[in-house]
Amino acid sequence: MRLEFAAVALLLIFGLPAPLQAAVPTYTVEEAVALAQAQNPEIAIARKKVQGARGGWVEARSGYLPSLSSSGLYDKRQTQSETNLRQEDYNAILRLDQNLYTGGAVTSQVAIARLNIGKANYELQEIVSRVTMDVRIAFNELLLNRAKVHVREESVRVLDEELKNQQQQLSAGIVGKLNVQRAEVALANERPELFNAQTELKNSYLRLAELFGTDAHPGGQAAPFEISGELQYRPNHPDLNNCLARADANRWVIKARQKDIEIEDRQYVLDRSASRPHVRAFSGYEIYSERDPAVGSEFNYGGVVGINATWNIFDGFATKGRMQATRARRGAAVEALAAARRSVASEVRSAFFDLQQAERVLETETKNVQTADEALEMAKGNFAAGLGTQLDILQAASDVTRTRTTRLSAIYLHNVALARLAHACDSSAEALDFGSNIKDTRNERRGAAQVSDLARPPEKLSQR
Repeated sequence: MRLEFAAVALLLIFGLPAPLQAAVPTYTVEEAVALAQAQNPEIAIARKKVQGARGGWVEARSGYLPSLSSSGLYDKRQTQSETNLRQEDYNAILRLDQNLYTGGAVTSQVAIARLNIGKANYELQEIVSRVTMDVRIAFNELLLNRAKVHVREESVRVLDEELKNQQQQLSAGIVGKLNVQRAEVALANERPELFNAQTELKNSYLRLAELFGTDAHPGGQAAPFEISGELQYRPNHPDLNNCLARADANRWVIKARQKDIEIEDRQYVLDRSASRPHVRAFSGYEIYSERDPAVGSEFNYGGVVGINATWNIFDGFATKGRMQATRARRGAAVEALAAARRSVASEVRSAFFDLQQAERVLETETKNVQTADEALEMAKGNFAAGLGTQLDILQAASDVTRTRTTRLSAIYLHNVALARLAHACDSSAEALDFGSNIKDTRNERRGAAQVSDLARPPEKLSQR
């Protein structure tokens, strides 16, 4: 009985198929974005910086609160001649201090700490937006390379069948050896393209895993995850002026640079406070020794209360130098803000122009795919009628594969440009589609039908 149980257990452990033993997770694009936002190391580092900024605010706020401290001293001196002073000396004090006036130092420190929290949050949101863009780009790249692999595999399969067909016809004496050699060359030229597509697909998995913050298994050939969906084209009609205005109002990097200016303004007040008086009130309880026996007993104790004031009349122009440096940093922050605005506007324009180019290329290649299909059918018809050669068919088939692969690349470039534009404007792709109200429903259906055709090569080359 025990042997049967052990056998069943071993069967369950080792006899199950690999997919059931360790299920590979599958992600949609939105799930991939959510996973990256939860695990990406850059985002995690930015979140820690936010926590650090909050700790700085707690530290700065302590200037408003009283501080309680204790100190003590004990020493014993060597006996000296001709003195009646006691050899031992000790004291201990518990002291409570409270700032009364700091020349604006504490207020400025608290304000700077709050501004640093806001800046850290803005930088976190900027990183989240950029990582989201990178994930969407990497996701579409993986879809593109996976589709390319399918296209190349189908092309290799068709060319391999063509080679076998030509070899059979050569054996039957129907065609010459030149036809076989041409088929061999076409097949040999297509196989490196397949190998390259497979390598690019593996690199796409690595890139997406890096964005997920997932370690690749050493020596593992299988991907640690899978993605769902296909490379699809969805028309989008953004307006450049609206995108520029949205980017200037929404981009977190611009808001972070604005915080830098506010921080330097507060830092100037903090630097200036060093030239003003600082007043502190204190109270406490002290235990101390009296070394001179003529004054009184050795052990003494009692409360203490008072006000402590300091005012640096002249510090060697140290405060003036700090204020000058702060003014210079503020000027640099203003320049950094202007540069950030120019950079964001450049990002918007670049992504917008790439989106327009991708749409034009996609429109051209969609028509080109249809033309290449028709040319292949004509080449096959001419060959069957004795008016063409096998070379015409092979060339037409190569054109079909190339044009459909180019169309896939155009869809990818369109999606990449849209992701970049969404990041540059810090908006979703749907929010940028200002022309959605003028879309033609029939054109949408026609576009969806064209998208569903993912560039499959012809089933056979020698159809007669």
